[in-house]
Parts: sequence; C-alpha cells; structure tokens
Amino acid sequence: MKSTGLVGVAFVLVFASMSLGKCQVANPGVVIRTDLGDIKVEIYERQAPVTAANFLRYVDAGLFKGASFYRVVKLENQPNNEVKIEVIQGGLQFSKDKKPFPPITHETTDKTGLLHKDGTISMARLAPGSADSEFFICVGDQPELDFGGKRNPDGQGFAAFGRVVEGLDVVHKIQQQPDEGQMLKQRVMIENIERSR
Repeated sequence: MKSTGLVGVAFVLVFASMSLGKCQVANPGVVIRTDLGDIKVEIYERQAPVTAANFLRYVDAGLFKGASFYRVVKLENQPNNEVKIEVIQGGLQFSKDKKPFPPITHETTDKTGLLHKDGTISMARLAPGSADSEFFICVGDQPELDFGGKRNPDGQGFAAFGRVVEGLDVVHKIQQQPDEGQMLKQRVMIENIERSR
C-alpha cells in the first residue's frame, strides 16, 4: 500500500512539473538591429500562429538583412485622414527580395486577442490576406487598427503578433526622423533581425 501511494505521489509530481514546464515556455524573441539602435520584440506565436510563423520565416531566412524602416505616421503628416494613427513601418519594400514568400491568411485581433497597444508589432496589408513582409510598430495605443476599427474601411483591422519589450525609445526616434508625405527622407536601415531566444 505504501509503495503504491508513493508511486502515485511521484506520478502526480512528475505530471505537475511537466505541466508547469509547458506553462513557462518563453515566447520567441527577436532583435531588430537598426542604425539608430536595437529594438527587442517578443513574438506571440501561440496567439497568432500564422502571422508569427510568417515573420519568423523571414527572420530565419536572413531576409531582413538590409531591409529598412521607410514610413512614419504621426499626427501632423496625415491631414486628410479622419481616423489618425501613429506607427513606424518597415520591411522589404525597397529590397531586391521583396516578396519571396506568398501572402498569409489574415488573423484578426478578435480571434487572437492581441490588441494594437503601445509597442505592438503587426503586419501591414492592403486587402485581408495580402500581408507578406511588411510590418509596423504602434506608437501609443491604436484601437482603430483592431478588428472593427475605422482606419481600414473593411473593418478587419490588422494582424498583431508581438510587442516591443525593449527599445521603445528607438521606435520614437525613428518616428521623429524627417519625412515627406509619411515616407522618410532617409530610410532607417535594418542591419538584421535575428532571434534572441
């Protein structure tokens, strides 16, 4: 009886430790290395599996080497937009390997639960299902970019998939660079985006 009880207790402890280990698995992290400083980002692959996998595919293939931040949206440079937002946008827009992978299915924020808060990283797109290599980072909370928001007429919002955990000062510095019609006069180069864990 005693040995059976001990085996049972040992089984419960092993199972509990395995379950606890699963709960404590860290989200993947990446570092966006720019010529203005580093931005560390946590990727939420469990909440947004399609979008996170797409971004990490570009990272793992080394395709963001030589990419750039090229667009900044701030309150004063969108006079014709009724719904105003604040973001910085980057990706492969000006790279020779612009779209090596096909576009991905759109993961809406009502499905993932990931909202466009300060420092959220999300996919740029035109129509739903057209996102590929271009991404943006929110400057301040941007609820109009969530599902049902009014920034995009289709109401589907954008696909958030992570957040900045270090380097928001670099994000702000990029947003404040001189621009002309939201396009940076001098692009901020991305030396690389690489996994940090």
